[in-house]
Amino acid sequence: MEETAPTITKTTCPYCGVGCGVLATVAADGSVAVRGDPDHPANFGRLCSKGSALAETIDLDGRLLHPEIDGRRAGWDEALDRVAETFSRTIAEHGPGSVAFYVSGQLLNEDYYVANKLMKGFIGTANIDTNSRLCMASSVAGHRRAFGADTVPGSYRDLELADLVVLVGSNLAWCHPVLYQRLAAAKAERPEMKVIVVDPRRTMTADIADQHLAIAPDGDVALFNGLLAHLAEAGALDENYIAEHTTGFAEALAAAWRLDMDGTAAETGLDRASIAEFYRLFATTEKVVTVYSQGVNQSSVGTDKVSAIINCHLATGRIGRPGMGPFSVTGQPNAMGGREVGGLANMLAAHMDIDNAAHRERVQRFWGSPVIASAQGLKAVDMFRAVADGRIKALWIMATNPVDSMPDGDMVETAIRACPFVVVSDVLGATDTVRHAHVKLPAAAWGEKDGTVTNSERRMSRQRPFLPLPGEAKPDWWIVTEVARRMGFAEAFSYASPAEIFAEHAALSAFENDGTRDFDIGTHAGIDAAGFDALAPFQWPARRAGETSADDIRFFAEGGFFTPDRKARLVPVTTTAPARVGEGFPLVLNTGRVRDQWHTMTRTGKSRRLSQHLAEPFVEIHPADAAKYGIADADLVRVTSARGAIVVRALLTSRQREGSVFVPMHWTDQFAADGRVDRLVPPLTDPTSGQPALKHVAVRIARFAAAAYGFAVLTEKPEHIAADYWAIARCEGGWRVELAFAAPVADWSAVADAVLPAATGTETLSFQDAVAARRRFARFAGERLLGALYLAAEPVAVPRDWAVEQLSQAHADQRARLAILAGRPGKGSEDKGAIVCSCFGVGARQIAGAVVAGCHTVEAVGEALQAGTNCGSCRAEIRSIIHAHRLQAAE
Repeated sequence: MEETAPTITKTTCPYCGVGCGVLATVAADGSVAVRGDPDHPANFGRLCSKGSALAETIDLDGRLLHPEIDGRRAGWDEALDRVAETFSRTIAEHGPGSVAFYVSGQLLNEDYYVANKLMKGFIGTANIDTNSRLCMASSVAGHRRAFGADTVPGSYRDLELADLVVLVGSNLAWCHPVLYQRLAAAKAERPEMKVIVVDPRRTMTADIADQHLAIAPDGDVALFNGLLAHLAEAGALDENYIAEHTTGFAEALAAAWRLDMDGTAAETGLDRASIAEFYRLFATTEKVVTVYSQGVNQSSVGTDKVSAIINCHLATGRIGRPGMGPFSVTGQPNAMGGREVGGLANMLAAHMDIDNAAHRERVQRFWGSPVIASAQGLKAVDMFRAVADGRIKALWIMATNPVDSMPDGDMVETAIRACPFVVVSDVLGATDTVRHAHVKLPAAAWGEKDGTVTNSERRMSRQRPFLPLPGEAKPDWWIVTEVARRMGFAEAFSYASPAEIFAEHAALSAFENDGTRDFDIGTHAGIDAAGFDALAPFQWPARRAGETSADDIRFFAEGGFFTPDRKARLVPVTTTAPARVGEGFPLVLNTGRVRDQWHTMTRTGKSRRLSQHLAEPFVEIHPADAAKYGIADADLVRVTSARGAIVVRALLTSRQREGSVFVPMHWTDQFAADGRVDRLVPPLTDPTSGQPALKHVAVRIARFAAAAYGFAVLTEKPEHIAADYWAIARCEGGWRVELAFAAPVADWSAVADAVLPAATGTETLSFQDAVAARRRFARFAGERLLGALYLAAEPVAVPRDWAVEQLSQAHADQRARLAILAGRPGKGSEDKGAIVCSCFGVGARQIAGAVVAGCHTVEAVGEALQAGTNCGSCRAEIRSIIHAHRLQAAE
């Protein structure tokens, strides 16, 4: 029989806003391999650790495969009828404002478009918001008030063409790794290029920085106001550009004069010399790009931070030209697309304004809709407040997990639990949000989806399916349109494919567009299905859908803003976030991402490789703060705010700013006993953008005193872990678990029986050292290790990666079994140490060994071990190990 040839599909990565092209290869046996698309202009073949591991996340384990109503399996017709009837009845009884959609940057443009159309044009309320509100709403607000539209002026290429790149509140190395690698490569080619990192933490991004400014939380307005004043003093302004293309300069400069250099130093927490050097470089370098991300956006003064940055670029005319401009990079894969279709509660489709009567009339006429939302809807935080107080009585959540990602997470969960009717469309059947749904709708996942996404540089790319839809899963656009039809809007939602939706989206962007709107992806009615299928990545505006340009498309080099007078607005800003620390809560909590995990781990949590790097939730603490509070490295720590408390592992590092701590946002109740950091965050938002302040929370820390600790490796995930602290992660061969108990445990054998996999015909070996209070258990089925559990009065000192490897090895020899019980490598075994390179599973001890053997550069380590030679995300950590070895050798 002739073997079926592999199929290769060009698609787009579903992670961050970089929007990398991916080649997905499906072999004859159905196995999938992914690699970067060398022809895609976002990544040119590069992928980060998460993108490289995509094939490990597409299994059906945990998938929601059938509709469910009140916990029972149902058919699609019954489930869709229930959703349509309940929403229709709620609207009839309580009005359109009583229902809401909370959607996601994980949706494709076509999904987003029909959800927005249904809510704003046919239900008649703007109560549709998105988790992108948590990501880039302040950038949207800053763009709109400066440019008149939510326009990103530049292109990724500008990062490579600039002579100075300023990274503000952006851990590019871990959050947008491919962009970081492009920047690092450009700097390596042109060492004279300067990179400045403005961030309270010295993240791995600072590895290539010429200057790191460890700014005080929310000190950005003061820093960039001071810069604007310095630019005026240094004669670095572009007077012609200011006069011809802007308004408001005098007022913005007057606001900037509010602080002198001493005042700027006080508000930023930086020394005068460091500030002066930054200002000098900015003033004397024409090609400057300022890249900003969540450290700017996720703030109660986020919009003003964006304005302060944009003011400096407008005042120097450094915008819209190669290597120049302010550049917002988004965290969500389709945050930009959501902005384009009007997926936010304060926007209309095609970048039109919900507060503009002419725009409302135009969109309503195009849609032929019976109504149009006449006012802004509830933004994310306010939406869940309305759920909590009963104003929202029917809520549809699509492709997101707000119980974990929203501030005041416990309140959000309580609100969802009490809401009369909750629908969740999602991929997994058991998230912290899905568990509270009255109706669960199985949605298509990456690899099954078909549509388009837009990345941070306004480049649209196709996500193409290469896997069949499993079970009864359906695309999100199909689910929404089926509900719309059942609500009586069949004619307006008669789409048979995502190509038809995209064609309508493109047509609306060009509808009565005389050039005064920035978003235009086609001047005709749309494209046919064949054109959609073959659509190549393109950067808008494109006058014909799919039209590409040999050059990157930029805005505003010659003005042409989208305000009524076509001039940009410099906005005077003086606000700074008030100090939130005080008696009882003396430290500032910052939240964010880590290198190998994504959002709430519904996808990356499936990958064994991605869980090797950091396997449990942690808190970064400066050693001086740790000493003050009696905390040692790897201790368990209770982090407490006025909202609640969590327990996480201590990671002591001088990269952390004194007086501040950092906890990642990924861990959920599915992966840890008490690691949901957003339960600590108050629902404080920027008054303009509505974006929550997720990076400036007053907390205190204290050592979590445990009576006993444990560590386990298991072939099966335990159903219940009866420990005060636990964190679980996938590993090769199964699962690894960290445990801690607040009180002495009377029956350790019962604990072992509850944790270790049970099966007939098993053999359990055990060891007890009563004096040292150590107990160990290992359970075997034939030659296979089912699980090993190590318990002690102090943290368990078993090499984690060595223990994990035992799950995949045969253990016929009694000596090998006893080595497992002893918890240490036998003769000839290797302890890799903590995994640094996830792509090749290379540990810190292996890298240190290579350094001792003479590998004194990252490249040399790569040649010896392959570490850092794939996605490159770990290169900064490899360099830090090399540096530490050099310091040790010099002592």
